[in-house]
Amino acid sequence: MKEGVMKVVFLLAACMSILAVALICIFLFANGVPAIHKIGITEFLFGQTWKPSNNIYGIFPMIIGSIYVTAGAIIIGVPMGILCAIFLARFCPDKLYKIVKPAVSLLAGIPSIVYGLFGMLFFVTTLRWGYSMLAGAFTLAIMVLPVIMRTTEEALLAVPDTYREASFGLGAGKLRTIFVVILPSAVPGIFSGVILSIGRIVGETAALMYTAGTVAELPDSVMSSTRTLSVHMYSLASEGLYVNQAYATAVVLLVIVLVINWLSGRIARKIKKG
Repeated sequence: MKEGVMKVVFLLAACMSILAVALICIFLFANGVPAIHKIGITEFLFGQTWKPSNNIYGIFPMIIGSIYVTAGAIIIGVPMGILCAIFLARFCPDKLYKIVKPAVSLLAGIPSIVYGLFGMLFFVTTLRWGYSMLAGAFTLAIMVLPVIMRTTEEALLAVPDTYREASFGLGAGKLRTIFVVILPSAVPGIFSGVILSIGRIVGETAALMYTAGTVAELPDSVMSSTRTLSVHMYSLASEGLYVNQAYATAVVLLVIVLVINWLSGRIARKIKKG
């Protein structure tokens, strides 16, 4: 009896989750697609100028800014997170581990606007990087570091001890065992953490407004200010003057996230099969 009731509860919870996602997608597409058609798909997606006063609505600079900031944060954050996770999983003393582990959990719970404030005070002001892609990328890398560390550590600990013992039995050292045997076996789990990190980076707004800025132009270098799609959407919605364009931007952002998840899923399946 109890098992049957719990099955119904789980089914209802799953249906509610699917329904919520479906309603969000329907709402965004119903409002955003007509706005895109009104502007023109080519002009909207590939237009390099954003001047609403002249009825020019090109979001290509924001798409490029999102790609650059996301790529920069992943390039900086993933190696750092993996190395930290390896240290925690295989080298960290117990006394230090008891201090570091709660600290990592605390970092994961800090609001993104606090990271943005830190990035503004340290990268933008102290290091004098100004509002730039580099400052935004470093801030986001620190923000997603706990996610990468936790998922990587769990993936490393999930690798069977027999792999490690067999490697030691063949004469391999500890470092060689970690980087040649254990780490490749944990790649699917590590990749899951990277996917979660990309999702958080793409949708981040508060931290980037304080570090990367809101300039709606194509960036010339890593020290140029830029505006991502999420920041662009927030700016339009908060102004209240270009709500339809905000819906159109939300549709583009949603499609990008769906494509990233689809590609990530295919890559993860290929890694598991390999």
